This record gives sequence, C-alpha cells and structure tokens, in this order.
Amino acid sequence: MLLSDKYPFLTNYFNNMFNTEPLRAPQSIIFWGSDFESQFILSREIARLLNCTGDKSDGCTCINCNWIRDNAHPAVQIISRVDNKPSEDESKTVISIKQANEIKSSLMTSSDFYRVFIFCDRDDDGNICGLNQQNFQEETANALLKVIEEPSARVMFIFLARYREDLLQTIISRSQCFYVPSFERPSTDYSIIESVFTEYYNIKRKDAFNTADGIVNLAKNHPPVEVLSAMQNYMFELLKSNPDNTRFIKDIATVEKAKRQIQLNMNIQNVIENMCLDIIH
Repeated sequence: MLLSDKYPFLTNYFNNMFNTEPLRAPQSIIFWGSDFESQFILSREIARLLNCTGDKSDGCTCINCNWIRDNAHPAVQIISRVDNKPSEDESKTVISIKQANEIKSSLMTSSDFYRVFIFCDRDDDGNICGLNQQNFQEETANALLKVIEEPSARVMFIFLARYREDLLQTIISRSQCFYVPSFERPSTDYSIIESVFTEYYNIKRKDAFNTADGIVNLAKNHPPVEVLSAMQNYMFELLKSNPDNTRFIKDIATVEKAKRQIQLNMNIQNVIENMCLDIIH
C-alpha cells in the first residue's frame, strides 16, 4: 500500500506544504503513536520531498529519492543509541551528548541538500522504536535546543515516540506534533494472565502484593508490556459486559500508566506493586 493511500491526510498536508513558495517547513516535528515503522516511513518521505529534484511523485527515481529510499543519503541521518555514533562514543543505551555536539558541528557548514535528522530508538533486533526520557535524556535534549529553535537554513528535526509526553516539554513546545494511527488489529487475548488475574475485582486488598508477585513472574517469561496489555484486554471484556461500571475504565488507565513506566525502564516490581495497590480495593 502506498503511503499516500494509508495516510492521505498527512501526505497531502506535507505535499501541499512543500509545494508552496516560499517553503514554510517546520523546523521540528514529532510523530507519535504505536506504529513506529510508519512514523519512520513518513519521516523518510518528508526528507524525500524536501530533497527531490524530480517531480516529487511516489515513483520518482532521481538520485536523491533513490538515496533516501536506500537509507544512504548523506544529508538524511537516523539518530539513535546505535545509529550515527561518533567513533569515540562508547554509550550504548542513550543518544549521547557527543552525538548532539556532532550534529551541531555539522550544521556549522553549508549544504546543497535539505538536512533531516530522524531521532528514534531501536530494539535488540534493530527495529525502529520510540524515544523516551531514558534513551533521549534531558542533558542531550537540552544540548540540541538552540539548533532546534534557531536552526540553520534547510534543516529539520523529526522525533518518533509512542506518546508525546515521552519527550521533554522543551522539545514538544518547539515542535509540530502529529498522531500517526496504527492500522494493525490489536490482540484481544488475555490467556497469559488468567492464572493470576481472573476476577481481580474480588481479590482482597491484603493479597495485592501476592497478585503483584504473580504478574512479575509472568513478566519473566513474556514481555512485560504484553502481560499488561493482556490485563487490559481482560478489563475491556469486563467493560463490554458492564458498560456502566466506571471502575474498569479507571483500571485500564492505571495499567496504561504502568506500561509507560515500564517503557521508561522503571523498576518492574515497584511499578507492578503500585499498579496492583491502585486497582485492588
């Protein structure tokens, strides 16, 4: 499926913006949502439109478009904890100050291209993931604020995240934010949590920590966010049968908060215990 078919509003928005004279492109963009691959493809498409020397069509084969599709364009850089690291940079879990300084140094020279920096994270398999305040920390973000707020000509920064709030407010306030919806059908399965969480609304308050321990043990054999998503699926099923029970709506939101905390690498045991204390009355 073409990007323009999947996201007609966003592609039309940027096509119209980049085809006006004079060009009024934002200096900083945040894409947020759960579909990181689509966020990345949109980012790359923006870089292509800005650098295309052909007709800007989906099938343009000018050298800039081909370079960008091959992730080989010299002016379009992926910035992550593993991409575009300076040779002496030994950091492995964060986008570093050294990377920020290298970006700032590169902007001191002019370029014939429109330079685009795509900030993201990667999982252990190399897949594109979202930024958060653990992998893109305050010190690094602050080091980039001036070049984001007052960039050189023909420069754009793009940040990919699950939630806007995963980024510092100073970055959010300097960026245009766009939600990128996911078209994947979410799983409704909750079988992995049935042994410890079925009828959780009947669990006694004194047993909250035992329930937390059971959930933590499940998270040792399954991705923690997957375990919490299964809990939410169970709550959604309960809500379907009890649409007037606002408790389940609140509990779903509480689990979502716990998912975000785990994605920020907070201690799983503490997160799960606090969550259970909030939802087991």
